[in-house]
Amino acid sequence: MLSKEMEIILNSTNDGMMAIDKTGMVTLYNRAAESITGFKKEDVIGNDISEFFPETQLFEVMNTGRAELNQSSRLGDINITISRIPIHEEDGTVSGAVAVFRDISDLKNLSDQIDQLKEMQSLLEGILHSTQDAISVCDEKGIHVLINPAYTRLTGLSEADIIGKPVTVDIAEGQSVHLQALKKRKPVSNTRLKVGKHQKEIIASAAPIIVDGELRGSVGILQDLTEMKKLSRELMLARQIIRKLEAKYTFDDIIAQDPKMIDCIEKARQAAETPASILLRGESGTGKELFAHSIHNLSDRRYKQFVRVNCAAISESLLESELFGYEEGAFTGARKGGKIGLFQEAHNGTIFLDEIAEIPNSTQVKLLRVLQEGEIMPVGSTRTTNVDVRVISATNVNLEKAVEEGKFREDLYYRLNVIPILIPPLRHRKKDIHPLILSLINKYNQEYGRNAMDVSSKALLHLQNYHWPGNVRELQNYIGRAMVNMKLQETVLEEKHLPKFFDSEATIHQHDMQLKKINYQKSMTLEEGIKDAEKQMIEDALRKNEGNRTKTAEALNISLRSLYYKIQKLNIN
Repeated sequence: MLSKEMEIILNSTNDGMMAIDKTGMVTLYNRAAESITGFKKEDVIGNDISEFFPETQLFEVMNTGRAELNQSSRLGDINITISRIPIHEEDGTVSGAVAVFRDISDLKNLSDQIDQLKEMQSLLEGILHSTQDAISVCDEKGIHVLINPAYTRLTGLSEADIIGKPVTVDIAEGQSVHLQALKKRKPVSNTRLKVGKHQKEIIASAAPIIVDGELRGSVGILQDLTEMKKLSRELMLARQIIRKLEAKYTFDDIIAQDPKMIDCIEKARQAAETPASILLRGESGTGKELFAHSIHNLSDRRYKQFVRVNCAAISESLLESELFGYEEGAFTGARKGGKIGLFQEAHNGTIFLDEIAEIPNSTQVKLLRVLQEGEIMPVGSTRTTNVDVRVISATNVNLEKAVEEGKFREDLYYRLNVIPILIPPLRHRKKDIHPLILSLINKYNQEYGRNAMDVSSKALLHLQNYHWPGNVRELQNYIGRAMVNMKLQETVLEEKHLPKFFDSEATIHQHDMQLKKINYQKSMTLEEGIKDAEKQMIEDALRKNEGNRTKTAEALNISLRSLYYKIQKLNIN
């Protein structure tokens, strides 16, 4: 409610005034507004403004948060000039809008520009004081006539320092946006300046005030670039943390009730507290990467970068440059300016080298240098760079045999194998099968929209008797397929839901292969047939080896790196 004194003041002005809240309900409507529009106050107050003024633009002003000053418009048969101003709360939110308008149908001459600016000052002062943006207003000669408190806070200059003085008085470095706006008679935006006593960096924008084609002054908005830079740096840092700290698992994510697995986790926890290199041993699908994530997140490097490298998935020719970086011009196709390697990216953090046995001998020498001296030499460079990186490596092959055969350096083996951790296969930790299944049931309930709560004793016995060559990864795949067979209302995973294991699927797959061989003869070129046959052989070998790529490569008599290349090239899932 307006005070009686304020109501008297509002009703004494010749300018029509009305205000709305954020819902569009009229909250203020003075006597001049009644006279100009013909609508009575008691009819308008408390009602939706659109009922009386369908073409109102106050909603747009609230949405944009930008004032529209001295706009020419029509209200029925009346010519008016209108200013629309958003009402800002202390926190910067817009809570409504005010329209101040005047009947100019019978006016032949506008007041002189100083009176006009002073009048505008009296109308907008309350709103300007509520906004968090620093605002200054000058006349057409470039003399300051109005500033708001936010301007004083930003520049450190008071009204006495500014009002009545040229617009250049507050500028320590740069050109006045007011003068540019007055000269061009067009808005000027995003100009960098230094202003005030402390030469604070700002971004300034200004727009000319033009009334009936005559230039009356300029309105400027200043934004603190120092604060914007700070927020930008914080945002960039947050993005880097999100992008770089990719170690998303902890030991709490590892499900373990079997004594063998509990001992393994305890050893890994103790190892995490040291800076020593760790070698994770275990079959494919046992969770070596899960352990690597967890070790990093428990170490004192948890807030630094975690970099994962699959050594088998990167070709031998690229692996060295990816790990250690390269100088500009180091080889054909090298990026301009060179590139930092993954070890430099992991500086002060952790690097996880998966499939470590696949590193070629030439790269093994450089890796040994990192572990011994803590320094790297980018490809094409003669200078070394110091790095502080915790190395966690993993393999599912017999490294001791690889050392005996000369495929892996003995000295590198000892450097990597400071703390060996052998992760047991699932067939050796049968006590974990039930809790793992319950966890997977919960996971697939959300993904598949099922309502399963447990697994029946017969189904559990069936699953515990299987040898799980693909370990937890195979169990995850299998439970997912089983839950697809469940109905929405079923709450227990029964034996009837369990799909047949791969040995029974081999017959079906063999039949599919025979059908495809017929199709080769009918519709394929020789090249297409060879490619498709190769794809089928690899898929068949992967299926027989339960997805274990190391065993698949051995069965096909090709290197693991070649297998990765063919899987990617042939688009094998």
